Amino acid sequence: MTADVTDLISRNPADPADVLVHIPAPGARAAADAVERARAAQPGWLLGGAAARSAALGAAADAVEAAADELAALAVREVGKPLTEARAEVARTVAIWRYYAQAPYEPVGAVHEPAAGAGLLLTRRRPHGVAGLITPWNFPFAIPSWKAAPALAVGNAVVLKPAPEATACAQRLAEIVQQALPAGVFTVLPGGAVEGDTLVRRADVVSFTGSTAVGRAVARAATERGVPVQAEMGGLNAAIVLPDADIGRAAAHIAAAIGGYAGQKCTATSRVIAVGEALDPLREALAEALRALPVGDPAGADTVCGPLISERARDRVGEASRGLSVLAGGTAPRHPGWYTAPTLVEKVSPDHPLLREEVFGPIAALLPADDLAHAVRITNSVPYGLVTSVHTADLDTALHGCDRLDTGMIRVNAPSTGVDFHLPFGGTKESSHGPREQGRAALEFYTSSRTYTLAPSRAT
Repeated sequence: MTADVTDLISRNPADPADVLVHIPAPGARAAADAVERARAAQPGWLLGGAAARSAALGAAADAVEAAADELAALAVREVGKPLTEARAEVARTVAIWRYYAQAPYEPVGAVHEPAAGAGLLLTRRRPHGVAGLITPWNFPFAIPSWKAAPALAVGNAVVLKPAPEATACAQRLAEIVQQALPAGVFTVLPGGAVEGDTLVRRADVVSFTGSTAVGRAVARAATERGVPVQAEMGGLNAAIVLPDADIGRAAAHIAAAIGGYAGQKCTATSRVIAVGEALDPLREALAEALRALPVGDPAGADTVCGPLISERARDRVGEASRGLSVLAGGTAPRHPGWYTAPTLVEKVSPDHPLLREEVFGPIAALLPADDLAHAVRITNSVPYGLVTSVHTADLDTALHGCDRLDTGMIRVNAPSTGVDFHLPFGGTKESSHGPREQGRAALEFYTSSRTYTLAPSRAT
């Protein structure tokens, strides 16, 4: 459910003349057919047993690992991911498939004593059927994998609709993974809004990652059908820096979270809240750290901030900083792609769009706070609540002082970016809808619980 398209076009954001994909969109009928083929394949996948599913997911991990260099280069070319990050994403993708390869052996229920009399009470979790997955372009291998692998592990079939900008990555991932899976169990459905809408209206469980506007529409459509749905959407994440923090280390972490991959992560930092006396030293250290970030060709081994995904995305960063006091920014590299320099601004009014809307680019606002309580109020003042990073040397602050933060994840003395795939991932407010994904939470989401009452067949 992205922009409606008749042709799918995917360009290299570092060199827009380099077209990776230009194909007709499949359309609604093809999308419906993909779901029905998956539905026909699903029972056999489930009944094949835990050992077969575990072996298949393990083989998928091995196949992805064998193609690691190819996949990293493809992510650099199609979505402009800096090479170091692309390699790390592929390594994480391998780890995700290996982690969920053990899941088929996990318990799927429990046995309970009845309240009175003989017999047994059982709970058992069963797959929904066909999992419809709609994924963004910024993590073209990891996000499809952390949705597909748990869905497959518990016995669902999967239909994946990637963002058009990551079509080549999704198709290649599918070709590799499909070598280890029965036919029809894992299908890639290229497309835009028509294909995404059809998938949401036909799948038995839906998982979405993308923009808030589209995520709301997905959640509404799935809920109207009564099927389980989760939607991971936007972020307007804050970094809180207290006076006792190691300012240089905090600045390095925050700069990476602002400018890494050109800020194109839902966990990127877009607000930096300096508490009390931390303001002046942090202003200087963070501006210097941002100016020092290597910006340029994503294929370069040292590049941290590559191009933005589109010309419009690049222009949004410039529009967001217009008229503000700029502490770091400047001229972007002279390349044919859609580049911009990491930007830090200050003296931003509370009603400025930069403090209310996600830009999805390498720009952040520096904001002062009187104390920790004030910093928490500023953090919580936005419609989103995905992740907050807190930088402090005080253990009590780390463990208890941030309990009032209304965000799904809190990272202490670490960048706001970064995902632990074996733990629940998600936020509050407009950042997330529905159950968490990743870790054991994903196994629960892709199954439904059944309760069985087993009474004796004859009186005792």
